[in-house]
Amino acid sequence: MQLDIENRGQLDAYLRTTGHATANMSLSIERLAGGVSNRTMLVRFGDGRAWVVKQSLAKLRVAVEWFSDPARSEREAQGLRRLVSLAPCGAIMPLVFEDRAHHLIAMQAVTEPHENWKALLLAGNIDEQLVEQFGRLLASIHAGAMRQRQLLSAEFADRSYFESLRLEPYYAYSASQVPAAAAFLHQVIANTRRHSDSLVHGDYSPKNVLVHSGRLVLLDHEVIHWGEPAFDLGFSLTHFLSKAHHLRAHRSTFAAAAKRYWTTYCEALGDVDWTDDLESRTVCQTLACLLARVAGRSPLEYYLPVEKTRQINVVVDMMSSAPETVALLIDTFLERIGKYEPH
Repeated sequence: MQLDIENRGQLDAYLRTTGHATANMSLSIERLAGGVSNRTMLVRFGDGRAWVVKQSLAKLRVAVEWFSDPARSEREAQGLRRLVSLAPCGAIMPLVFEDRAHHLIAMQAVTEPHENWKALLLAGNIDEQLVEQFGRLLASIHAGAMRQRQLLSAEFADRSYFESLRLEPYYAYSASQVPAAAAFLHQVIANTRRHSDSLVHGDYSPKNVLVHSGRLVLLDHEVIHWGEPAFDLGFSLTHFLSKAHHLRAHRSTFAAAAKRYWTTYCEALGDVDWTDDLESRTVCQTLACLLARVAGRSPLEYYLPVEKTRQINVVVDMMSSAPETVALLIDTFLERIGKYEPH
């Protein structure tokens, strides 16, 4: 049977016929907005349970052609199983079940009320405690995975979803769109593929974080793999810097938040054997991601055209002589953005 969980009638019937809901139980089903790669529905049961049901799409919902094997739902299910023991208590929602035939998973829903962290940040609500939590959460995943390296490096060795959902649409596609950045981006791609250091979330972003009772809950794990941890850092720093660019009135606060996030992560990570050049790798990943979010297949939806052009110009210029530290990267990027802006 072809199952489309966005069809509420089909999802209702599916849950009852598979025994996840009884025949007479009341169900409330609503569509959740957000990601481009899945159908996502919230199901509330008459007995008080609440689940999020996700179904992977083969063709992603973006303006350009972008495909990925929907069997990646299996990877997210495995990620949920492992992350729940690596991350702080409550930071990962438990997996309820997976259905490989229909490329779907169900997990417990985050307790309400909650807010999306990206929405809070875009409203200028920058809480330093949440920023620090964000750094410690990523460090707990990276460092915790190292203690289970032998098991997890084999279990998450396949990087095909990372290739189809990150390296190609973000870096390789951007290289085709911005020839002046092509050499830098292809070098970052090569360096990323060369590293096999820790468990990498691959989608570590405020849009995938809900805030409940002052605590962060991390979502969307379908790109998880064993690889280059600097990717997570560059990907997440990009969101702080892009919002600093977009929200001029809050720029200095976002800059301070980005620096605090980086230092908190480093302090929480502790001593691992791949940190010697981690900062320089993070700088390169951040520059690549900053370009990818305006020139790649998944551009930031809140940017104005003039902001996209400005970011391309600034980042390409910085790629010719990358800053040596994350703090210098933050200061240089925002200083140059300011020079391009009208006064």
